[in-house]
Amino acid sequence: MEVKDKILTESFRLFCRRGIKSVSMDDIALQLAMSKKTLYKWFENKDELVKAVIELHLQANECGCAETTNASANAVEELLRIMALNKRLFSQLHPSVFYDLQKYHPGAWNLFNEHKTNFILATVKANIRRGMKEGLFRADLDVEMMSRLRLAQIELVFNPDIFPPDQFNIGEVQLECLEHFMLGIATLKGHKLINAYKKVNEEE
Repeated sequence: MEVKDKILTESFRLFCRRGIKSVSMDDIALQLAMSKKTLYKWFENKDELVKAVIELHLQANECGCAETTNASANAVEELLRIMALNKRLFSQLHPSVFYDLQKYHPGAWNLFNEHKTNFILATVKANIRRGMKEGLFRADLDVEMMSRLRLAQIELVFNPDIFPPDQFNIGEVQLECLEHFMLGIATLKGHKLINAYKKVNEEE
């Protein structure tokens, strides 16, 4: 398993740096200083490797989100912490990664979509309910509707026809959309807290 984990880790780094399409199995073998025969012992083809990389990354993301939720004092801080996590993640990604997944690796893309429609949707719902309970988000919100609206925002950003990756930084667009959404559902108390957190972050 140590060899397999090393392959997954190095493959993820290469994909982040160069995009998925432009990285071949030869490139991965060379990066790992191993033979292609050894590489194919663990993964039958590149598509299987990409799917395994995405699955591992999504599992890590779920753990990171759970830790963030537990470490946050309130719903606003939770969202801001998630924004910071996403900023670090997207700053590492080559702009073509999501396009490559959609076009060339549908199995891996389906994993991402399942993660989005299950885990992310449940996380958004829980955050909205938490914010309403804390008086930071409006009490009249339709949680199901707002959660699906947020999910649609996430999907929209990955649409290359609307946000071409050569013109927009996907990470920055996601962060702008999340902040816009958060301000739209916040109470006056929530707005004040958001502004207070933003001021601290800007001063840092």
